[in-house]
Amino acid sequence: MKNGFQMKLLAASVLLIIAVTAEANDDVHSGQSSSASTYDLSPLQDGKTYRGFIITYKDGSTERGNASTAVQNVSAAISRARRTMPNGIRAHGALTSKAPGLQYGHKLASGADLVRTERVLSDVEASAIIKQIADDPAVAFVEPEYMLHAVDDAVEPDAVATFTAPNDPHFSVYQWDYVAADGTGFFDKQLNALVANWGGANIQKAWSLADGAGVVIASLDTGVTNHPDLNLALANAGYDFLSDHTVSGRAVDGRAPGGWDTGDWTTSNQCGDGGAAENSSWHGTHVFGTAGGQLTNNGVGMAGTAFNAQVVPVRVLGHCGGSNADIADAITWASGGHVDGVPDNTHPANVISMSLGGSGECPAESVLGSAISGAIGRGVAVVVAAGNENQDVATSSPANCAGVVAVASTGITGQRAFYSNYGSGITLAAPGGGVYRNDASDGDQATTGSIWSAINEGTTTPAAAGYGAMAGTSQATPHVAGAVALMQSYRLSLGQALLTPAQVTSILKSSAATSHVSSDQPIGAGILDAYKAVQMAGSQRW
Repeated sequence: MKNGFQMKLLAASVLLIIAVTAEANDDVHSGQSSSASTYDLSPLQDGKTYRGFIITYKDGSTERGNASTAVQNVSAAISRARRTMPNGIRAHGALTSKAPGLQYGHKLASGADLVRTERVLSDVEASAIIKQIADDPAVAFVEPEYMLHAVDDAVEPDAVATFTAPNDPHFSVYQWDYVAADGTGFFDKQLNALVANWGGANIQKAWSLADGAGVVIASLDTGVTNHPDLNLALANAGYDFLSDHTVSGRAVDGRAPGGWDTGDWTTSNQCGDGGAAENSSWHGTHVFGTAGGQLTNNGVGMAGTAFNAQVVPVRVLGHCGGSNADIADAITWASGGHVDGVPDNTHPANVISMSLGGSGECPAESVLGSAISGAIGRGVAVVVAAGNENQDVATSSPANCAGVVAVASTGITGQRAFYSNYGSGITLAAPGGGVYRNDASDGDQATTGSIWSAINEGTTTPAAAGYGAMAGTSQATPHVAGAVALMQSYRLSLGQALLTPAQVTSILKSSAATSHVSSDQPIGAGILDAYKAVQMAGSQRW
């Protein structure tokens, strides 16, 4: 049994892990224009390295169906870039002195081709090559392959919390986020005081109407681990979309059946950014449980939002994060679309939950923009974490993609969490944890400053099951995805047609609580009120 917090600093949120046994029950680079009609440079960042180019050829072009031609065209673009780059500029030196070799990656579900270089490229090199690729009249759009990450940063804890478990035990002790935001005092073990709850999402009351039955949630994250308090019926039906063996941890490149998390630990500088070694996060297990995968009313552990929904885990994040190319294919697959080389999803999702993100814009022509548009067109609501950089969500993809439900984070006081992204692109907020007393930006940490769910205790590969606390827009997001599942489940129970993604968004906004929201920046329509959202979902006639 672990008696204290395990911490890790990732690219973008607040990660507080407190592990116990199951029994105890992140153009923005080089000053260049970010995008043009046929290419996107916005994901490129100073000091980062890149290996892949995602090229969409025009319909009817010879290149669109020919992998070898795609490689030849990228090779020609590199040659042109080498000739046009000024000599003597230090940042350009590697490209002007040595052209990188190429290998074909794979064709994406969107029809785009992924071509990778055999060595990493600087942002300046990648930018020059992308512009040259885009000059080909057969190219409709080109963008870099880049890594997205789980939306979680760490804050060093200064206290220890342990479980004391009544029957079904931890719901009333730790899950303030599930109850009504009516000011009722919720006992905080670290502060040893009652804290007025103005930030809960009213999920418990929503259970009087629906439990998620008949609905499928796809959780695109690090995957899921074995846990006695999780419904893992569809874990093997999930899929691992990580195609690069250095990211998946497998011996060879290629995707694999099953949505299992085998660990996302990293060694020192493994990701090429000079970062320190990190233990596995088990991020996917935590959000899986919150969305609805956590068994509820079973006398064990904690509760999940849409606890009778089926949750399909889809592994898209591994060592150093996950590629936009792989995530785009996973979105297509999860929503019922076809991806070459992968068996079709036998349990297509009604809602997709993504607690991940990266920097950049989201043009409609990009692989993420296209995949999300396709999912929405299939009737699937796409719920995405806004990000934890305390900046405008307009700079965070895929939360800035058209049509998504972008979720900000609030704490128990109803205040915007100090780390949460904000802006006009936010749909609504949900409990993600404020970390500190009174949701301040520093001070005493609080039990009620976090969101509690299932985790694993392994430092690298999976070990014993446990429970833990995390905070971030990553944690706010599965509350909303679970609430969407409750809304759709209620519709099914009433014999009504499922809501469209646009209708889902409209109801989430109309039903959001506003009376105790406190924010210095826009965080959408208000804080999730799951009961009102479900009630409105059943009463609306579309």
